[in-house]
Amino acid sequence: MDEALAPAATTPQDLTGRAALVTGASRGIGLAIAAELLARGASVTITARKEAVLAEAAEQLLGGPAGGDASRVLTVAGNAGDAAHREEAVTRTADTFGRLDVLVNNAGINPIYGPLMDADLDAVRKIFDVNVVAALGYTQLAHKAWMAEHGGAVVNLASVGGLRSTGAIAAYGASKAALIRLTAELAAELGPGIRVNAVAPAVVKTRFATALYAHDEEGVASSYPLKRLGEPRDVAALVGFLVSDSAAWISGETVLVDGGLLAAGGTG
Repeated sequence: MDEALAPAATTPQDLTGRAALVTGASRGIGLAIAAELLARGASVTITARKEAVLAEAAEQLLGGPAGGDASRVLTVAGNAGDAAHREEAVTRTADTFGRLDVLVNNAGINPIYGPLMDADLDAVRKIFDVNVVAALGYTQLAHKAWMAEHGGAVVNLASVGGLRSTGAIAAYGASKAALIRLTAELAAELGPGIRVNAVAPAVVKTRFATALYAHDEEGVASSYPLKRLGEPRDVAALVGFLVSDSAAWISGETVLVDGGLLAAGGTG
């Protein structure tokens, strides 16, 4: 076979032997990402604020198709905005699994809706602290603990709200725009050993996004060319690809996973 046509690896999307940290992973998109990485062979640390909820999430992971081996799932409870928690999550991941190859910055908050002129500035600071500063903090720690010497892959969970104005979640959208910019800056700074990308979902059917679609799911979905809202697994599959060797020449990108919404002129 011509070398140019040969596969890059025998199993380029296999993550066996690698370790991942997924923040904000007790439910929804984060939990689906953890399940995807686990199914691909990785060991996974999941974080969230509540220990009991995290324990339930771990049970779901271990009961899934790739589950059963409790040694491959670690839970670390805490707030992503807390520097001490971030340090604990990264340190325990590296100590438990002996490495940290994949970081998925999924933790995010949106406590306020509506126009920026009415926004409480303390709430805006909190949004940026969790959605942007924490992602950078986690990346710095992962870099120091493992990736600087061994390489790795980082994926940040952005949003179509960071690419287009929505009129409803303005502060959240501004934080996701900052996260998209942060992704590009980190990709430029950390190559060639570390790849950094982002994914930008539209409305995905999770508890976090309920206020955006529960009033009229069919009507909201009608503006999408694919005529449905996203499912957590739609985002998880993309993240699994981006952290795998199949995406070895992809860095600095923000990849839409939006059912064609922005292509059709939608705003999310």
